Amino acid sequence: MRILLVEDDAMIADALLVALRDASYAVDHVMDGQLAHAALRSETYQMILLDLGLPLQDGLTLLKNWRANSGETPVIIMTARDDVQSRIQGLDLGADDYVVKPFEVPELLARIRAVTRRQSGSAQPLLSNGKLTLNPANHEASYRDATDPPQTARLSGREYALLHALLSRKGTILSRSDLETSVYGWGEEVESNAIEFVIHNVRKKLGPKSITNVRGVGWMVEKHA
Repeated sequence: MRILLVEDDAMIADALLVALRDASYAVDHVMDGQLAHAALRSETYQMILLDLGLPLQDGLTLLKNWRANSGETPVIIMTARDDVQSRIQGLDLGADDYVVKPFEVPELLARIRAVTRRQSGSAQPLLSNGKLTLNPANHEASYRDATDPPQTARLSGREYALLHALLSRKGTILSRSDLETSVYGWGEEVESNAIEFVIHNVRKKLGPKSITNVRGVGWMVEKHA
């Protein structure tokens, strides 16, 4: 899952970048509203973490313009503005959640998971296609098929990010480029066979049927009942 972090405080941003990447998110960081606007026009994100007190264009203006132009990416506001009116304004302009600084990183991660569940229309904490199941809270995955013994494993960061992307769009073939976008952020070096290597490791842990290869097109997880 790829996140755009819009935060002008370098110390806060650096700490969040480490925490989010440790949690297996691909993260791009910008420090002002205009750069955020440019990033949203050029990249596809599954989440925006938005500070309000930004240079060049404040966060509320950015949010208002993004929603007015049919931007549907979930937005979590992160700000020191703790008054009720600011919260109401942010939520009414289209924010999906509102976190007041200072906050604990585990709380922010939990809110990201909760907003993601709401966006997908599921109240369940697990991602599953009926055979393959992924727990975003602890990065454990399991695969159960009638013809094979059940497999359960703890995934690495890259493995989790890739499987999360596939299960979020189960039944859809994702290309190498699609998966690289979900797994890697700006400035992260991507070797030519990196995605194949991650898929190989997931299959080694969960079984060869856990991820389907569509030759010449990409990969998918089946959409079961």
